Amino acid sequence: MSIYLNQDSKIIVQGITGGMGSKHTTLMIESGSTIVGGVNARKAGTTVELAGTTQPVFGSVEEAMKETGADVSVVFVPPAFTKDACIEAIDAGIGLLVVITEGVPVQDTAEVFAYLEGKQTRMIGPNCPGIITPGESLAGITPHTIAGTGPIGLVSKSGTLTYQMMYELRDFGFSTAIGIGGDPIVGTTHIDALEAFEADPDTKAIVMIGEIGGDAEERAAAYIKDHVTKPVVGYVAGFTAPEGKTMGHAGAIVSGSSGTASAKKEALEAVGVKVGKTPSETAALMREILSAQG
Repeated sequence: MSIYLNQDSKIIVQGITGGMGSKHTTLMIESGSTIVGGVNARKAGTTVELAGTTQPVFGSVEEAMKETGADVSVVFVPPAFTKDACIEAIDAGIGLLVVITEGVPVQDTAEVFAYLEGKQTRMIGPNCPGIITPGESLAGITPHTIAGTGPIGLVSKSGTLTYQMMYELRDFGFSTAIGIGGDPIVGTTHIDALEAFEADPDTKAIVMIGEIGGDAEERAAAYIKDHVTKPVVGYVAGFTAPEGKTMGHAGAIVSGSSGTASAKKEALEAVGVKVGKTPSETAALMREILSAQG
């Protein structure tokens, strides 16, 4: 079991012929993902050779889905074209849309987010590393070699901290690890992932990584209190951030005491989530929980 992505997922790549698209498609193929083609309207009807496979290039997501049965699309297109690429995939009825692109205008993401209402597509991102179900499938840029399969579900705002946590807990392994992205508006939230992990019988415990800014972690804490029965450990990036200074991620905007690492830590601890002060301490807390479970 896993959430959102598994060994049966058929993936297409919007932007497969670009530098980043071709590089990461190669890595996805090497990870064992089933890549069935790509989309580039200007190069429709051609093919690209990647990792010993020949990938057809289609003129549209709709055509690619019809020809290949694809149910996942990974988006590697420049920020200016990301909104159109997303809307095209949503209109085609793609099941999972993973948007890797960084620097997408918030207004564009807001419009896509509104467009998703009532549609069958789940969007992850933008500005994220995507999603990996180790040993089954990778849709995104997470290094597939850092951890194997296991009982931990991971949801994270930060790409690099996703990788670090997977590496720290590689001896236990993961059901699915999902990087939701650090922008102010994202397609899949901590709460969405927590709900899916709670329902997944193979996920025994959950790691949630947040960061300063916004109130996503506080809202997740309220959700955990009411709906999550599995043990959750947390980490909030930004304990050492200087007050009043805007940090790197677009979502990391702190106003007053709300949005600080301390406020988020308190909200999570109040509902029984153990919160580490460092990623390594957080991994150690998860280690204790899993060891006690036997």
